[in-house]
Amino acid sequence: MKKDTWQIGGHELHSRFFIGTGLFPNPYVQKEAIKASGSEVLTFAIRRVNLASAEDDSILQHVEGEAFRYLPNTSGASTAEEAVRIARLARASGLSDWIKVEISANERTLLPDPLETLKATEILVKEGFTVLPYTSDDPVLCKRLEEAGAAAVMPGAAPIGTGLGILNPYHIGLIVEEAKVPIIVDAGLGSAADVVQAMELGVAGVLMNTPVAKAKDPVGMAMAMKLAIEAGRLSYLSGRIAKKRYASASSGHEQFILK
Repeated sequence: MKKDTWQIGGHELHSRFFIGTGLFPNPYVQKEAIKASGSEVLTFAIRRVNLASAEDDSILQHVEGEAFRYLPNTSGASTAEEAVRIARLARASGLSDWIKVEISANERTLLPDPLETLKATEILVKEGFTVLPYTSDDPVLCKRLEEAGAAAVMPGAAPIGTGLGILNPYHIGLIVEEAKVPIIVDAGLGSAADVVQAMELGVAGVLMNTPVAKAKDPVGMAMAMKLAIEAGRLSYLSGRIAKKRYASASSGHEQFILK
């Protein structure tokens, strides 16, 4: 296969695995799982980072010196104004000009607020951020976010942390079909099978935290997810056979005729 790289905001990426840094049982397991994932992009909630001394923060110091791109998120924001303020603080601290806009409509479902997410995306794009909004699997909304200037759009497969897998593969497929920017499935995945399904639908990558960090063996699961991404991507590029209602033999009957 030729080199299968992709880009976000002009930055070339080789891995299609974005991994979260929270929920791991300890820093050692976190570091080893990140290594096993092969990820180049780490995401974390800005509210969990000491912005006054980001270089010494307990979350980030364990990956210090590694060539990661940070994707801080605005988890905890409930309005566009909150999300924009958090993003500005993160950039001012020198963390990153990439930002994952995450605005929850309520604390029970943590589903993204579509109107506030679009509003925050529009503001932050104008301010020069590389914006990756987390949103619902609504094809129309995903297109609106792309048109607002999002560098990538990240629809959820299911509510955050549920592990339910892709609840609406038809919508994810439509989103990919219409998009001119990378689509990254974010939230709700639970297993390697879910990851393969996402990649076979044509998404550019996946973002995960809970399925890896809360697994019985986070390092092993990180490796499993990495391989699932690669297998699903190769399957998508190779082109699956069409589904048919009735059987067809792999060897025709004429091959069994003696001459």
